[in-house]
Amino acid sequence: MLLLVGSFIGFMLVGVPVAIAMAVASVLYLIFYGVAPDIIAAQRMIAGVESFPLLAVPFFILAGNLMNTAGVTGRIYAFAVALVGWMKGGLAQVNIIGSVIFSGMSGTALADAAGIGTIEIKAMKDHGYPVEAAVGVTAASATLGPIFPPSLPFVIYGMMANVSIGALFMAGIVPGVVMTVLMMLTVALFAYRRGWGSDSPFEIRRLLSASLEVVIVLSFPVAVYLLMAAGLSMNLAVGLALVVLLALDWYFDFSAVMALMTPVILIGGMTMGWFTPTEAAVAAVLWSLFLGLVRYRTMTFASLARSTFDTIETTASVLFIVTAASIFAWLLTVSQAAQLLSDAILSITTNKWVFLLLVNLLMLFIGCFLDTIAAISILVPILLPLVAKFGIDPVHFGLIMTLNLMIGLLHPPLGMVLFVLSRVAKLSVERTTMAILPWLVPLFVALLLITFVPSITLWLPKELGLIR
Repeated sequence: MLLLVGSFIGFMLVGVPVAIAMAVASVLYLIFYGVAPDIIAAQRMIAGVESFPLLAVPFFILAGNLMNTAGVTGRIYAFAVALVGWMKGGLAQVNIIGSVIFSGMSGTALADAAGIGTIEIKAMKDHGYPVEAAVGVTAASATLGPIFPPSLPFVIYGMMANVSIGALFMAGIVPGVVMTVLMMLTVALFAYRRGWGSDSPFEIRRLLSASLEVVIVLSFPVAVYLLMAAGLSMNLAVGLALVVLLALDWYFDFSAVMALMTPVILIGGMTMGWFTPTEAAVAAVLWSLFLGLVRYRTMTFASLARSTFDTIETTASVLFIVTAASIFAWLLTVSQAAQLLSDAILSITTNKWVFLLLVNLLMLFIGCFLDTIAAISILVPILLPLVAKFGIDPVHFGLIMTLNLMIGLLHPPLGMVLFVLSRVAKLSVERTTMAILPWLVPLFVALLLITFVPSITLWLPKELGLIR
């Protein structure tokens, strides 16, 4: 085990990419100890990506890219400005609300930071906000992407832990709302202490227009329910409600109703049993294409091709990490690392809450050094037996793990959101890190609440009958 972990850490320290570091460390371990024939190792690597749930990865990535290409990001931003731009610290509040909405389309923190985050940072700088404040709130709000459904980390975790991805998606909604409220309160506090004003005049007409769009979107599932109660089949009820919605949208030319419908369609479709979470990713792509090519007509075939190639590149890197992490995690199990860690933790405590505290500290540390996908692939096989032993619901643990690793994205030395925002804001990594630090407070508060109040996570999936 020392050779496996030591060589991996050594390669990481000299700057070798995480996937290559895991793959080379695994090969070295196999050569020196001969724990398995070459063909077994190859089979384990292939088995790591030969999974139906993993099909969701490229489609959710493509959906996020298409939303950016179709100009939906700009519409979401304009909608958020109309809704909360008049508040104190208006554009910072807009930043958070925009991330909440965009997270229902992309499912990744990086897509949020690089997509709508680019618009938000520029707007905040133009309105006189310190660039550090713009970067900090953008980084914090980007962590909402993988908490609200859909979520790529949930897909990977669900596959590795053999847990319902639909249950994980539903479990993320209430924690996502809690995180949003905490971040908005933090913005209000900063606005009070630093004298930030509003960035958009309070216009009752704009606020009512934005509120009307929210009401229309939320009334869609209500209308479907009433039509079904009147005797229509589910398919006919949804089709009729959607036709009426499209007609209203074309006639009144709402700014963001159709964009806001994306999470409603995905969550509603999964709840009604129309499609699995994996198939929901395909639905997200089809809806993105409809918005870009038909409704808004802002997408060209050239931009569609560019989005496709960007998706191929990102997907290849994600699946390469999953493949390398699969063989690495398997060798950790074979080398009894999981058992050693289990014995070490059980020698410290047999209390569930102390265990969760220790695991939080472990994952916060690992999140600073490992890519999210790699960390999930490695940690789940090691920690899940302990989770079961302590009687912790694996859905609850999935939320804890994901949020810990999202916080890790904001940290040096390998925090990808940190580097993306550093490049977008044209700040040094050091200044970007210092700008993010105050915004970690609401994230840590949310992490403590989600960890030690399981009902925040488990209430909704239990109500929907997705878990017992």
